[in-house]
Formats: sequence, structure tokens, C-alpha cells
Amino acid sequence: MKIAFIGLGNMGGGMAANLAKAGHEVNAFDLSEEALQTASDNGCKTFTDAGEAVAGVEGVVTMLPNGGIVNSVYENSVIGKAPAGAVLLDCSTIDVATAKEVIAKAEAAGYDMVDAPVSGGIAAANGGTLTFMVGGTEKAFTRAEAVLQAMGKAVIHAGDAGAGQTAKICNNMLLAISMIGTAEAIKMAEKLGLDPQKFYEISSQSSGYCWSLNAYTPLPGIGVESPADNEYKGGFATALMLKDLRLAMDAAQDVNATTVLGAKAAEIYEKLAEEYGGLDFSSVIKTL
Repeated sequence: MKIAFIGLGNMGGGMAANLAKAGHEVNAFDLSEEALQTASDNGCKTFTDAGEAVAGVEGVVTMLPNGGIVNSVYENSVIGKAPAGAVLLDCSTIDVATAKEVIAKAEAAGYDMVDAPVSGGIAAANGGTLTFMVGGTEKAFTRAEAVLQAMGKAVIHAGDAGAGQTAKICNNMLLAISMIGTAEAIKMAEKLGLDPQKFYEISSQSSGYCWSLNAYTPLPGIGVESPADNEYKGGFATALMLKDLRLAMDAAQDVNATTVLGAKAAEIYEKLAEEYGGLDFSSVIKTL
């Protein structure tokens, strides 16, 4: 399948490489020359114009920083430039309203389109083990699924347009709350005189069991290997967690949802990002 991939950043670069590895013909576009060179080294054909990259393709995948850029790229470089029969997949994490708006524009122009944000960090993007939460029609999902399977371990149809973004921001709000709670419990146990390793052994096998503790332990040398064991480098950056929490809080306000803990988590990550924005979000434990 011939696929255009727009946005070759920390996540997109690995995703495009996995599409090429799976045998797809990938037309890659990014504003960064370094990203284009990496894509070329990974078997992609590179372009310096997004409109040219989408010409003649069967699918378009985008992985972009925010809703404004997503809207601009689809309006100016994809809709009307890609063949009418192409399936469009936006894997960016953006606000629900913009996701619905862009999909509506694409559908009005005759395209099948999904919003398909991801769960999993840079390592998962590079390893092809992302989880995709997909919003769109059954037809669009079926067409997109074959593309997404080359980049992930799980592809889940969440519902109609925008449902993927809804699942993503709610999931990451929960993750932020869970990580803060996990970090607080570990540090409190330590200050009360309990060996953190012993606390991990007990809580990871009892009612304190959770992903943040068992699969992403935030204290170096405790539990499984995680970014904490690499000075909190790599993984999922605090700045990106903050972006998702801001999206979640905006969405909560739009629908009058009560998110007391979500709001507190956003407040904590706002402060954390001032000093540790480039470090993994589990670095919140450094403030306790």
C-alpha cells in the first residue's frame, strides 16, 4: 500500500519506519531535514512538500503537534490533494472538537477518515507496539486498521469521530493521577522507614497494584526497568503529559464534567514542567 506520512518527530519517525518495514511504500514529509534523512535511511521516500507527498497515495497518516497544525495540514495539503479514494488517519493527540471538525471536512470531500491517537511512548513507536484508540465510521475503521496494525500491538475502535481523542485524554488523565499517587505512596513509605523495594514487593501484589507501579515504577532500582533507571530520560515527556492534561481539562469544562483529581494533576504537572518538562512524567517523584 502506498502511504504518505506527515510528521516525523519523536513518535512519527518510528511509526513511518515500521510502515516501511512492513512492506508499505511510504512517502515521508517533515520540515526537519534531519528527520527526512532518518526516514530515508529507514526505507521511506522523502518529500519537502506535503502536497506532493500525498499525490497518488492510498492512505495518509499524520502525527502532528496540535489541532491548529492538523487543521491547517488537512485543509491545505491533504484534502483535495490526496486521491479521493484514500483513507486518512490522524494519529496526533488534539482536542475532540478539532478532530470532529477535520473528519467532517474530509468526509464532505469524499474521504474516509479516522482519529487514531496512540498510547505508548517513543520506545513503543519505534518497536511497533503502540495501542491505537480509533474514532470514525465502521467503514473508515476497517480501512484504517490494516495500516495501524503495522505500527501497533492493539487497534481498538472506540466509536464515532472524536472517540479516539476522548479515550486518549481520559486515559492519560487517569495515568497522571495514578502516577502521582504511586509516587506519593512510595516516598511516604520510605520516609516512614519502609524499604521501597519491600513496599514494591507488597503493593505490587496487593490492592495497590497498578500500571504506574508494576509496569513503570517511578523510583530508580525498584521494580521493573523504566525511565527512572535512566535518569528519567526517554519515555513520555512531562511536557506531553501536561499537553494531554490541558486538553482533558478543556474537554471537561466543555461538558461540565467533575474532574477534581484531574485538575489537581494538571496543576502539579504545570509546576513540574517548569523544571522537568523534558524528563519522563514519572519524574514527579523527584518533587516529593
